[in-house]
Amino acid sequence: CLQQAKEVIPSAQHKETPVYLGATAGMRLLRLQNQSAADKVLSSVGNTLRSAPFNFQGARIITGQEEGAYGWITINYLLGNFKQVSGWKKLLHSLKSLSETSGALDLGGASTQITFVSKDLSSESPENQLYFRLYGKDYQVYTHSFLCYGKDQALQQKLARDLQATKCNSLDFYFQTVENSSLPDPCFHKGYERTINISDFFKNPCTSDKKKQLPFSQLYIKGEGDYQKCQENIQKLFNKSNCPYSSCSFNGIYLPPLQGDFGAFSAFYFVMNFLNLTSEPNPLALNKVTSTIESFCARPWQEVKTAYKHIKEKYLSEYCFSGAYILSLLENGYEFTENNWQMIHFLGKIGSSDAGWTLGYMLNLTNMIPAEEPAGPPLSHGSYVGLMVLCSLVLVSVLLFAWLLFHKPKCLQKGIV
Repeated sequence: CLQQAKEVIPSAQHKETPVYLGATAGMRLLRLQNQSAADKVLSSVGNTLRSAPFNFQGARIITGQEEGAYGWITINYLLGNFKQVSGWKKLLHSLKSLSETSGALDLGGASTQITFVSKDLSSESPENQLYFRLYGKDYQVYTHSFLCYGKDQALQQKLARDLQATKCNSLDFYFQTVENSSLPDPCFHKGYERTINISDFFKNPCTSDKKKQLPFSQLYIKGEGDYQKCQENIQKLFNKSNCPYSSCSFNGIYLPPLQGDFGAFSAFYFVMNFLNLTSEPNPLALNKVTSTIESFCARPWQEVKTAYKHIKEKYLSEYCFSGAYILSLLENGYEFTENNWQMIHFLGKIGSSDAGWTLGYMLNLTNMIPAEEPAGPPLSHGSYVGLMVLCSLVLVSVLLFAWLLFHKPKCLQKGIV
């Protein structure tokens, strides 16, 4: 990436080109697990960036709330939703409702974020609210980040729950065989097998609370390819039993009513694009999306592996789970239904720019989006001449009408009398 920057940016501008580094949920998890290790990673990366010929501005771990907000800024900036116009164009702009913003749905490996403007946002949960003033307009934004609910960590959570449900105990150790240390998993294709080291598995902050004494050191996962059972297992990740607010997403977190369109990017897009479910500009219906994922999960592993030889087996094997998880997260977690499913647009790029939090991060740090509306540019020479001609014609018409009104022919005056 630095080498590409060196090639693209003229060498004369290297020293004045700022470089920022923001780390997200993976580093937030590492910091929870080992603060000194996280500090060493940031320090090492910082040293590398300082050695580059650019103006390094620092590296830090951003919060989940920031990650959600920057994603929201990115997609609305690229869609032109923040652009303000002055004069008579402002009236047309408001009539077309072009100033409405889109919500942002972000899914990574370790966390997921939902961010949007809601007219029904209450003061119930102020910690999930952010305020922005952009181009002279105020935005009250709802945002929340769910750590451990990215697609990779969600899979780890599901496996940990499956292990918790096993009935084996340490007394079985001497009778343990490879066969009874296996775990059937409906979220992997039939015929697929994977080995997991138990000691590594529970070191993760997302699974450490589910640690269980097991009589074996390795777990053998055997795929079943059953979408319905997979969904049942995934839904157990979302605690919907307790909501201290008027409405919630899951785990007791406040969620106002959904509003407007949503751009879903990062892993939301990558997974759905692989499954050929990113149809735009007309999103597919929810039942079509569900049936496609169900059919994919039902395919035998050998068939899938043959059809997608160019994809690494680890990633390929997890598309069934990831597709099912995305559906469950959007439906059970974020409360999308078949009635508003088509509000979701899976976005990889907007124009030539990637959809994601990084552009919003840069825009915020460089203050490229002003709080107040900038003064409108002066009229071009052609526009100025045209406006003057129009005003002159209007003035001449008014004067001519006035002259005719006060200098009517006598015959007309007599007829009127």
